[in-house]
Amino acid sequence: MKIVNIVVLVLFGAVLLFASLTLPPRGDAKAPLNCPYSPANTPSASSYYAERAHEDAHTDNMVTVILADYRGFDTLGEETVILTAALVCLLLLRRGGSKNGE
Repeated sequence: MKIVNIVVLVLFGAVLLFASLTLPPRGDAKAPLNCPYSPANTPSASSYYAERAHEDAHTDNMVTVILADYRGFDTLGEETVILTAALVCLLLLRRGGSKNGE
């Protein structure tokens, strides 16, 4: 069993190493993430957000527009997970009572 764990660990490390070698250099201005337009001359999502945030939502705060308007369902899912975790923690902490059974 220990050999299997080591083999899986080495394979996973090799995949991570291969993936990291294919990343663009840090700070590369021509990296796909930094390019405002894709090769098909269509704006990337980040460019669209930056250029159209005020026009689409009539709000000056770009972060609010992105989280609430553009990524609303994703944000709602994250908030649901956080609320569920908080409620579970609250229930677990309230569960402990006094030793007398009160």
